[in-house]
Amino acid sequence: MNTPGDEGPMYLDEGASAAAERTFEALPAARGRAFAQSWWGQAWLKALEDTALDGAQVKLGRRHARAGAVGAVSVRPGRITAVVQDPDHTRHRSDVLLQQLSAADWDRFLDMVADRAGHIAALLDRDMPPVLVEDAAAAGIELLPGIGDLEPECSCGAWDHCAHSTALCYQLARLLDQDPFVLLLMRGRGERELLDEVQARSASRAELPAGGAAAEPSGAGVPAAEAYAARDILPPLPAAPPPVAAPGAPPVLGGGTPPAPGVEVAALEFLIGDAAARAQRLLAEALSTGHPDSPPPPVLAPAQDAVRLAAAGPGAAISARLAAGSGRDARGLASAVRAWELGGAAGLAVLEEEWTPEPEALARATGRLAAAWEDEDRPRLRVTRNRWTVVGGAAQLRYGRDGRWWPYRREGGRWVPAGPATDDPAGALAGVSAEG
Repeated sequence: MNTPGDEGPMYLDEGASAAAERTFEALPAARGRAFAQSWWGQAWLKALEDTALDGAQVKLGRRHARAGAVGAVSVRPGRITAVVQDPDHTRHRSDVLLQQLSAADWDRFLDMVADRAGHIAALLDRDMPPVLVEDAAAAGIELLPGIGDLEPECSCGAWDHCAHSTALCYQLARLLDQDPFVLLLMRGRGERELLDEVQARSASRAELPAGGAAAEPSGAGVPAAEAYAARDILPPLPAAPPPVAAPGAPPVLGGGTPPAPGVEVAALEFLIGDAAARAQRLLAEALSTGHPDSPPPPVLAPAQDAVRLAAAGPGAAISARLAAGSGRDARGLASAVRAWELGGAAGLAVLEEEWTPEPEALARATGRLAAAWEDEDRPRLRVTRNRWTVVGGAAQLRYGRDGRWWPYRREGGRWVPAGPATDDPAGALAGVSAEG
């Protein structure tokens, strides 16, 4: 057993470059929650529980950690340290030692990560996918500790895992959940050092020999995160797929088995058909020549998407569910569908939003209205924020955030869309008046 403060050769790889120490503030009490949510955090605790000989001390340490008795945790290569306080306020310095990887181990691990950029992309996303640990194990490198790998040292004098070292291990599991680089630091490399070394190895792999050519595509797919992280060294992308002329027919879900409570088969079939149609349309847009220069479509809120779905004419029953789910009555949904058909998300916003234009925009809009008619023909308009209503009439103009004019008419006590947007306020208003 090593004595406190003595990091013997078993735990210190003198050939590895030094990694910076990290200190984490004391975590709050963890009442009513599991200590490890991630699979690698749970593996850390399993190594502790398999190693400790006294189950009573493990339970007591877990209670210490849950009560917030563990102070700031210091993490450095081969060792974690914290002060743990007993219920009687006695304080003990506790350490847990974990063997570092050798220089040869790190060399193999860094080569593996440089060859699979998705591994480092996952770590940067504070994730440790099982395939990373499996690939490391295949290279003879054990990243996660196993039985007997967590060696305790504590000022209380215990020779096995005591309540203090156990509490420290439980607290570290919470830190591992947040950042798997903590484990790699214990194994001997800090985050910045590791990333620099991987970048250097990736750069050396990207250099082609004189007269050489890029490797042919293997035909196997890779995760998007890996492709993005290795974008400078990957071979050219394959040819785009051919366009799809029409979406596939949705399946018929009705059968001998009754649906689960609350599931409406017709509504589910409608949603499947809508998803297929959207996928076909998105693919066609992605394959179009102007796609790289086109802005992405706006992300719809659920209430907006309900209008888009209702515009497809799903039938009275589904339309009623869409209306109720989006907080509208039947007439409100019909007006929203009309606005969507005339202008998409922008048309729907004009129907449902009332806003005040900036003074400059308001002045321009007022000037355009004044210039659109001769003095004797100009209608009397009452201005309410972005809405110009004909006094004594049933016509209205709404000014959109894009500077266009939207005609509205009054029907049954509500203002409803009367036509598409236009740059000409007089033309828009004349069309509503002529129809009236």
